[in-house]
Amino acid sequence: MNKEFKVVDLTHTLSPEILTWDGSCGFEMATTLDYADCTHPDLFRKHSLKMECGIGTHIDAPAHVVLDGRTVDKLIMEELVTGCIVIDVSSEAHENYMIMPEVVEKFEKKYGEIKSNSFVIFYTGWDKHWNDTEKYNNNHKFPSVDISTAKLLMERNIAGLGIDTLSADTGINGFPVHREILGADKYLVENVANARELPSSGSRILVLPMKIKDGTEAPVRLVAFI
Repeated sequence: MNKEFKVVDLTHTLSPEILTWDGSCGFEMATTLDYADCTHPDLFRKHSLKMECGIGTHIDAPAHVVLDGRTVDKLIMEELVTGCIVIDVSSEAHENYMIMPEVVEKFEKKYGEIKSNSFVIFYTGWDKHWNDTEKYNNNHKFPSVDISTAKLLMERNIAGLGIDTLSADTGINGFPVHREILGADKYLVENVANARELPSSGSRILVLPMKIKDGTEAPVRLVAFI
């Protein structure tokens, strides 16, 4: 690894303890072959997985809400490996907080207009509750994105939008941000971890989902280089 770069893992670990949108456990791992079942010296342990595709740090492809939209396997490297922007609203965010366009405009006054094909992360600080599923779900009350902000980001032609909460929409008033972002053939990444470790601008992001044929969602390994 080039020591000029600091690598930041923005991915939550998958385990049976984490939650899905409806609050249930969406991850199961079973041992299908163990060391004791093998003949020495060739020892193996094998697992099978059963899980929701939209679990943990995961990507929503356009087809998640768009009929005949692009699926996960159709996303291209040029939009998944790109520049990363982090907009920090953690000092003001709360369970009913809506990220409004003024937040983006304030950011751009300081750092310049967001470049086309950027991956934009809203850091709300909500990931501090990740290990407490009740607080993290919070009856779907968590910081989210206003539709007007999503529209502004579409004017900037971003590649995708990330957030450190269960979703960019709480679902209380439907899913307008999903429709806006995914309807514009972009992607969403939800349950982002460790975004506080990134600079506001200047890092590079690797959004690497499981390449599932016809998948509308997929777990993603999200990694940034500073």
